[in-house]
Amino acid sequence: MTGAPRDEVDALLFDLGDVLIRLDWDAVFAHWARCCGADAAALRRRFAFDEAYERHERGEIEAARYFGALRRMLGIDLADAELEAGWNALFVGEVAETTRLVAQAAARMPVHLFSNTNAAHAAAWSRDYAKALRPFRRRFLSHEMGLRKPDRAAFEHVAREIGAPPGRILFFDDTEANVAGARAAGLQAVHVRSPDDVARALDRLP
Repeated sequence: MTGAPRDEVDALLFDLGDVLIRLDWDAVFAHWARCCGADAAALRRRFAFDEAYERHERGEIEAARYFGALRRMLGIDLADAELEAGWNALFVGEVAETTRLVAQAAARMPVHLFSNTNAAHAAAWSRDYAKALRPFRRRFLSHEMGLRKPDRAAFEHVAREIGAPPGRILFFDDTEANVAGARAAGLQAVHVRSPDDVARALDRLP
């Protein structure tokens, strides 16, 4: 089940990737492959969301150190600039149906953003999708918070900062583990598979 509001809602909280902005990991590996003459499919097989990846998203290590870990993981030798260019090729377009819904909802109640991200990615999507992200009152970013989804502490921190009881925050995310983490922390949560899931949940708001 995608989930739906069960109680009154004081604030809406949205994930970024594949909820508001489409992600394409194939574009990342294709860019790196072109730059170093490697096979993109082989690079994808070698890639993992490992400890270094999570530490980078919590802001515990900077991009240069993470890119060093990437070189070792992928077995490639690219300069930081080329690694970053491929890294930022991840973002391939606005989910226009959802961003329209967000803009409409923002006229009714506060809307906030909560993303597992890193400094390089945040700089890229903040610049390229500034108009779509304008309705958000606050952006809760893992690399600035030192906390990431699906950890309970991350959701509890965001709820405190929003200033609403967790049970009166409605969270939208495309990843089941993050939805489960939000619910464990007391938030209402919707598993987003398409913009229709967002539309249905917003339609059902009291």
